[in-house]
Amino acid sequence: MEPITFDKSRVVSFSDAVFSIAMTLLVLEVAIPEAKEASQENLGSILGNRIPSFIGLLVSFLVTALYWVAHMRIMRYVKEVSYTLLWLNIFLLLFIVLLPFSTGLYVKGFNAVSPFAFYCFNLSAIGFFNFLMIRYIAKTAPEVTSLMGQWEKARALNSTFVWVLSGFLAFVIPMPSRFTFILIFIFQPLINRYFKKKLAKQEVENIL
Repeated sequence: MEPITFDKSRVVSFSDAVFSIAMTLLVLEVAIPEAKEASQENLGSILGNRIPSFIGLLVSFLVTALYWVAHMRIMRYVKEVSYTLLWLNIFLLLFIVLLPFSTGLYVKGFNAVSPFAFYCFNLSAIGFFNFLMIRYIAKTAPEVTSLMGQWEKARALNSTFVWVLSGFLAFVIPMPSRFTFILIFIFQPLINRYFKKKLAKQEVENIL
């Protein structure tokens, strides 16, 4: 008896919808000013009062976009979706859906440690299930070479590591830990450069 598989197009379409809805809901955490505030305060003051909300929106939106791009990139190698991959994808989407809540919790308690630590936990969980999906696909998809699999897993571990680090640092150096996410965008090009060199070297060796 052959294992049950699922239509990839439906899984990808559903996943895209969840990503897009979660990313859209993030903007709801930026409170629209009441009529009294809008009429009595200047625009600079109104926007200034919402700086934590805009920071949460920007960080969560960009990080979610990175995971969406990673999801699209790795799903190219999948022909049919197995039960294992389906449930890994479902758990990934669970924590994507949770992100607007954890972002709102974080921005409303911007100077508190626990809300930020929970926010980091949420993003770490997304990164963890993203890594598990990539590892599973790298093992089961013939098109994914060993080097490509290592590259994708390194990308996934990069963001996961940074958010776990941010969560722990929140209890030691609360304010600086808010900016640790910048390391994702520093390490990512370095990881890409390293594997591009290895890939180029491998291609040359194959030609010779």
